[in-house]
Amino acid sequence: MLGLMQEWPLNCHKLIDHAARQYPDREIVSRSIEGPIVRTNYAELRQRSLKVSQLLRRDGYRRGDRIATLAWNTARHIETWYGIMGIGAVYHTLNPRLFPEQIAWIMNHAEDRGVFVDLTFLPLLEKIAPSVGSLRQVIVLADAKNVPDVNLPNVVAYEEWLAAADGDFAWETFDENTAAGMCYTSGTTGEPKGVVYSHRSNVLHAMLAALPDSMGISSRDVVLPVVPMFHANAWGLAHSCPMLGAKLVMPGARMDGPSIYELLDTEKVTFTAAVPTVWLMLLQHLEETGKTLPHLRKVVIGGSACPRSMIRKFQDNYGVDVVHAWGMTEMSPLGTLCTMKPQHAETEGDERLDIQQKQGFTPFGVEMKITDDDNRELPWDGSTFGRLKVRGPAVARSYYGGTGAEQFDEDGWFDTGDVAHIDHSGYMQITDRAKDVVKSGGEWISTIELENLAVGHPALAEAAVIGVSHPKWGERPLLVAVCKPGKEPDKSDILRFMEGRVAKWWLPDDVAFVDEIPHTATGKIQKSRLRELFRDYRLPGD
Repeated sequence: MLGLMQEWPLNCHKLIDHAARQYPDREIVSRSIEGPIVRTNYAELRQRSLKVSQLLRRDGYRRGDRIATLAWNTARHIETWYGIMGIGAVYHTLNPRLFPEQIAWIMNHAEDRGVFVDLTFLPLLEKIAPSVGSLRQVIVLADAKNVPDVNLPNVVAYEEWLAAADGDFAWETFDENTAAGMCYTSGTTGEPKGVVYSHRSNVLHAMLAALPDSMGISSRDVVLPVVPMFHANAWGLAHSCPMLGAKLVMPGARMDGPSIYELLDTEKVTFTAAVPTVWLMLLQHLEETGKTLPHLRKVVIGGSACPRSMIRKFQDNYGVDVVHAWGMTEMSPLGTLCTMKPQHAETEGDERLDIQQKQGFTPFGVEMKITDDDNRELPWDGSTFGRLKVRGPAVARSYYGGTGAEQFDEDGWFDTGDVAHIDHSGYMQITDRAKDVVKSGGEWISTIELENLAVGHPALAEAAVIGVSHPKWGERPLLVAVCKPGKEPDKSDILRFMEGRVAKWWLPDDVAFVDEIPHTATGKIQKSRLRELFRDYRLPGD
């Protein structure tokens, strides 16, 4: 016997339809690439998105075509997404922080037919376009007077292109499992891999992201997605905010501390999300100027482990609640968020920070387990390390083109490549990437835990830990550190600070001070580059 409910496909255009119907005047504020602040609303955004769909269909794009975006977070970028999805085509976000050769490889692999591009990235696109055989149209997200002469195929200015449509268009109908979006992993091991989101997975992820014990946002929130739309759907905010009717504040290209603070303050932002490196810049600006955050209620921090000291500063100095999160491109991307379960609701001080340093627990829609190398499931005891595996309706079942099949098993479990433990309450904590863990005398040492501890030293701005060769133990940890301006701590001072806070045999054997630590295109510490730089490093006494 089947239920007698309506078959209502979970198509992404229903999100923007709902926003325009229920919250037509709710603002979307963008710092434009040209400079000025631009204001629109959900009703106008829906109408412009329909024009995008109408023109894409006129220009010959069909269902399943991949159409790239090379753009910052603005209302125009959101319009292109909904316009692309509205005809059953696939938005493909390109990460401009990758090497040009990688971007060209990704565009060729995806067979992108068109690209929406911000002015900022025209020089980059000019370099790579000749090597992308499928590319047939370039739409520059600006008006004609701001578009320079460029050597690109079939270039049109977005505003003039859009003016050719009247918006008399209806979203096309198709199965909810139709591909909606595409995002490639950063390719830290081997070539980047394509993750293909469906309409169904995007809508379900928008719902799970908005739950009270997830991001917990509502129509009353003012949301600043600092995390770029090319980082796995801006962590779902480009879908959740229209679904909820939250005001959106889009930061454009300016990600420095003063620029982010300006938007937080002038637009009275209540909720924001980004990787730790962005918040380091904001906190430094606040400390230098003595400014406060009177409107901000909550910040979600993910992408890499959030240092304990950062959580403490946001909460103790500025009254902002921190939600530590974890996820992956393959998960749309949210996997866990660290909010307080009932048994921890009243905890305070260091006991509360002990919990908040963990990446959190899964919302409904994500299942998780840890296993040993023989795929035997390990206990949730808060100390046993294992390979972290996940599954769910917004988790990839394979990569585009079938690469990386070894990461997926027949029961749907995806091997994340992370090493973690899970406690009795279900809180998960990443201890390392499987390829980054330090193996000393056959035992594992968590580089992330050491990094979070070290960066709490008042003289350090950033820290990374890698394993270096040791004749007796195989590997020993080396701490690579960046000092704050004007600070010159010595090695022994750093190691004394860490002493007694981790097992003695975990302590780094040495500290190397550097001017900067290399990062990947997604803002994570580039451990592979560090290992290369310190390949011949000799530890004291070696």
